[in-house]
Amino acid sequence: MSVLSLIIKREFIAKVRNKSFIVMTFVSPLLFVVLTGFIAYLSSMKGDIKKVAIHDESGLFINQFESNEAFEYQDLSAIDIDILKEGVKEEKYEGILFIPKSEKVDDYQNNVTYISNESPSLSFVSKVELLLGDKITHINLEQSGIDLAVIDKAKADVNLSLVKADGEATVKGLNEIKIIIGGLFGYFIMMFIIIYGNMVMRSVIEEKTNRIIEIIISSVKPFQLMMGKIIGTSMAGLLQFIIWGVVGGILLTIASSVLGINAMPGAGAAEAIEATGGMISPEVMIDVQNYVSEILSLPLVSLFVYFIIFFIGGYFLYSSLYAAIGAAVDNETDTQQFLLPILLPLMLGVYIGFFTVMKDPHGTIATVFSMIPFTSPIVMLMRIPFGVPLWEVIVSILILFSTFILVVWVAAKIYRIGVLMYGKRPSWKELYKWLKY
Repeated sequence: MSVLSLIIKREFIAKVRNKSFIVMTFVSPLLFVVLTGFIAYLSSMKGDIKKVAIHDESGLFINQFESNEAFEYQDLSAIDIDILKEGVKEEKYEGILFIPKSEKVDDYQNNVTYISNESPSLSFVSKVELLLGDKITHINLEQSGIDLAVIDKAKADVNLSLVKADGEATVKGLNEIKIIIGGLFGYFIMMFIIIYGNMVMRSVIEEKTNRIIEIIISSVKPFQLMMGKIIGTSMAGLLQFIIWGVVGGILLTIASSVLGINAMPGAGAAEAIEATGGMISPEVMIDVQNYVSEILSLPLVSLFVYFIIFFIGGYFLYSSLYAAIGAAVDNETDTQQFLLPILLPLMLGVYIGFFTVMKDPHGTIATVFSMIPFTSPIVMLMRIPFGVPLWEVIVSILILFSTFILVVWVAAKIYRIGVLMYGKRPSWKELYKWLKY
């Protein structure tokens, strides 16, 4: 058995036998299911109804406000405004919508006041402004002699049909679904890099602090030791994620059965509607089935293959840097000055993915950052569901793995010197000198 395989085996066994690894491997899916159920329970709970007093001296707007599950509007125009303010101070009301009487209708655009102890939400303010604006508009139209019934009758609701160039019908919001799928892949890679890259770094620091590294380095080359740590830790991480997926799937299935939730795989629209007790309309169920069909029509196999390739390239690229940082310092406190340059490209990739790829997946910015190796594992995976030319994917992969080889060579030089350096935190200038040795 080669030296590298022995190091990989040693790192893998050391990680999977760790008590914290075992506990988190089997407890994390349970915590995730419990957290998901708790969030679902909280979302199903109805919040307290907020009472809003309306003091409308004009009498024009009171009928615009209808109570709902969130707000209860009370017409208290007959009560003195000062008394109502005291009620707000005593928290009898969430707030007061004060509409003074004005001679001109246009004056109401700026004279309405909402009085409360705390600032209201933006959605509440927008809704109140919309209701008041609609009423003022109607009054202005009536005063101009325009028949509102004619205007309401003339209004039209447009439903845009989406069809591909080959004539196949598609659905709305498909781009959002694609960015979610790509975003999940990219986010998964980022989290894996951060979690298990840090494990590689801590492993190097621990062995360096205990002086075990001096014994190991006498028998193996620094490059072999670094690669063995990276591969062994990645294998342990993949095993953990696989167990999470299997255990999480089992727990979600059990939870769905207990809660009476049926995913209805392969069910037709009629069967699905019947299964839900008629709560879902045929139109909605057809839309859901169209979305499912569109998702299944995506190149899922290609997505998975590309995910594995970019996952391996991205993880090895960043893990070699984490290993070099671990070799350069004596404790985790000293790693902070070196970690920021590593984390910035990852965060930039997520930012570019969600705010640029969604808007223009084939634009210049998205294309360029899907080629830059430090952001391509995230950005390219977000672009692929939108249909990326094969040559762009191949070029991105070649650049990623070429950069990985270069970074491994650079990291190995730092690692070779750093694992035997003690008692001093190196500067960026000293790291540059190590590259020349």
